[in-house]
Amino acid sequence: MVVRRQLTFRLIRALGSSAAMLVLASAPTFSVAQMPGQKMPGPPRADVQQTPHGLHATIGSESLEVTVCAPAVIHVVASPQPLAKASPRPWMLEEQESCPGASAQFSQDAQSATLRTEALQVVLNLKRGNLSYLSADGKPLLNEGNSVPRTYEPVELNGDHTYRVTDRFSPTMDEAVYGLGQHQSGMFNYRGATVELGQNNTDVAIPLLLSSKGYGLLWNTASLTTFDNRFPLEMKLSAMAGKGIDYYFLGGPQLDAVLHEYRSMTGHTPMLPKWAYGFFQSKDRYVSLDEIRAIAERYRAEHLPLDAMVQDWFWWKTEGDPIFNANYHDVAQDLDALHRLNVHAMISVWGLLDPESETYKVLESKHELVNQAHVYDATNAEARDLYWSHLPGKLLAQGWDAFWLDSAEPEEYWPHMGDAILSSRQLAIGNGAEFTNVFPLLHTLGVQQHWRAQQQDKRVFLLTRSAFLGQQRVGATVWSGDVYGTYWGLSHQVPGGLNFALSGYPYWTTDIGGYWPPHDNALADPAFQELYARWFEYGTFCPIFRTHGHRPHNELWSFNTVEPILVDYDRLRYRLMPYIYSLAWKVTSEDYTMQRPLVMDWRTDPETWNLGDEFMFGPALLVSPVLKANATSRSVYLPAAATWYDFWTGKTLRGAQQIEADAPLDRMPLYVRAGSIVPMGPQIEYAAQDPGGPVELRIYRGADGDFNLYDDAGDGYQYEQGQHAIIPIHWDERTATLTLGARQGSFPGMTAERKFRVVLVAAGHGAGAAVSTAADAELDYTGAAMQTVVH
Repeated sequence: MVVRRQLTFRLIRALGSSAAMLVLASAPTFSVAQMPGQKMPGPPRADVQQTPHGLHATIGSESLEVTVCAPAVIHVVASPQPLAKASPRPWMLEEQESCPGASAQFSQDAQSATLRTEALQVVLNLKRGNLSYLSADGKPLLNEGNSVPRTYEPVELNGDHTYRVTDRFSPTMDEAVYGLGQHQSGMFNYRGATVELGQNNTDVAIPLLLSSKGYGLLWNTASLTTFDNRFPLEMKLSAMAGKGIDYYFLGGPQLDAVLHEYRSMTGHTPMLPKWAYGFFQSKDRYVSLDEIRAIAERYRAEHLPLDAMVQDWFWWKTEGDPIFNANYHDVAQDLDALHRLNVHAMISVWGLLDPESETYKVLESKHELVNQAHVYDATNAEARDLYWSHLPGKLLAQGWDAFWLDSAEPEEYWPHMGDAILSSRQLAIGNGAEFTNVFPLLHTLGVQQHWRAQQQDKRVFLLTRSAFLGQQRVGATVWSGDVYGTYWGLSHQVPGGLNFALSGYPYWTTDIGGYWPPHDNALADPAFQELYARWFEYGTFCPIFRTHGHRPHNELWSFNTVEPILVDYDRLRYRLMPYIYSLAWKVTSEDYTMQRPLVMDWRTDPETWNLGDEFMFGPALLVSPVLKANATSRSVYLPAAATWYDFWTGKTLRGAQQIEADAPLDRMPLYVRAGSIVPMGPQIEYAAQDPGGPVELRIYRGADGDFNLYDDAGDGYQYEQGQHAIIPIHWDERTATLTLGARQGSFPGMTAERKFRVVLVAAGHGAGAAVSTAADAELDYTGAAMQTVVH
């Protein structure tokens, strides 16, 4: 049988001199017939030298550097010419943090050169020039393709000579891949797919992928990139522009371990203010602070939990200047009034500027705008300084608590043009073709750094529509963009958010109800109100809980037919605040992920590989959003566990089975894993409210369990200096013993003595959102370790 192969002369990237490669790289495609047994043309044999932390190889004209950054982190850089100084990588931490270097055992024989660490093996095939990655015990993880894996096509972009670079990998048939930011295809497992990584509204480019085999691949460029696995045996990563190929291989095998390595290289996530884990009330748009105050007052009068009100766009007189239009009177006084209600205020601030604004004119005079766009060049440090001092810095001084950094892809001008626009421009940092996707990182980072320099007693909270590598260290929350208010829109957000979590970014949210209504007067449509209730149920278990949309009214009472459902879930979110805030500490201190696709905890179970419509919320709660109209049930996969509990009834079910779960409109299927300890507070109306009552500890029997109950001042950065407290809690299933460990740490204003009501969940006991009427034990805790047997 004749095997037809498409070859290009550029594949022969190493057959001769650099000059020959440059000429052949742009030659036309031609076809050859390859008979069985024929050999594909390959590169010259690699010449390898050991380096202090890895190896260097010369393969014809190609230079290849493999560096062991840490036992489970390998950095690969390759170029069609001798390696030069790399372009800036502002998403990476300084080299002593991102790639400090680690020892590795080097060996070489006639076929290969090998690096061995305590976690990985890296093998360079001397004949083919490709790299293979194996676990420490020799299990294959990932191979570069064995037929000229790395190619470099000379191109001229924006006046610069550069390369279009591609690396080809060979995934196995028994793995799934995830991450790559957030996309709207509805796909969870990207095997067999093509994904473009270019910033746009609703589409977020983060070039980090994770595999169910227990590794990650960080494609270390901000260039417009294509992930291509249309041919399942080949997984290509291609960047529009770069000096060469640059990527990191991250070993696990647990996906939490992979994400820990990623955040260790690119930055850890800070704590958000405690109020940010409560409910955000927003719409497009409130037209004055008088309107916002009236709504906040009604929430308080009706005792509906609320933490933040949001001022969307067009508050300004001229976009880009901190001057409010005539609807706004004494802004600072109005913000003080909101604060007296224990309500925080977020305001929309854009990087897109009106050419008539003073901010625009100052930046233009200093040539610090993106060329042929109405947006400042966030890659320029001086431009970031000017932007802050002229706009958000002045708003922060007025008393605003958060910034909504809209249009952060960026868009180039009104109306809404923002599809990877930087690829065709020169930027302060370099060729925009090489730095297409970096704007959201440097935009949010500039705001965060200036905020912290100006005001330390108020934690940074930023909401933005786009993200890039390393942006999790800013602490900015990303929302999924201006999505449709339909079941199609809802069902696509769930896998999009889960892949975003697997891209190393822990804080994410959506417009509950979607941004674009399905038709005029949607609020009067019972079908839309049903959709809103389903979306609200799902949003309750997103890391950030926020409603928004292009609707004339968007408050809980606006959805009259489903308002009781919304109120119940709002109150449930606040009852879970001790659990949620403790998870936030795990995000900061352990590089944890709060919203967890099942593959994170059951990676070796193939049943989880394609499940993009269920997730764990922390270690305890299995969340199964209802994503279809008129549904009264949905299929739920319960992965392996000693036992699962129905949160609403307390009834138990076995794990490792598919069930059809009841899902009436007021009940999203919610299950709790045996061995879980779930702290639930009394009903409160804002996150920082003194609960004034005991914490309910729900124990889900069937396995041992642990939980660290965390608390701090709720705002400011004193927690970074150790001003926080942790109560370790342990459940011993065999002896039915609950241990409250000695309190670790303290902070000013800490409640020294706490009451706990212990509830052993069972059918009809300790079930549902309400405070349990009967406890199995009541404990007075003073900070010293204590034990009790609970029956």
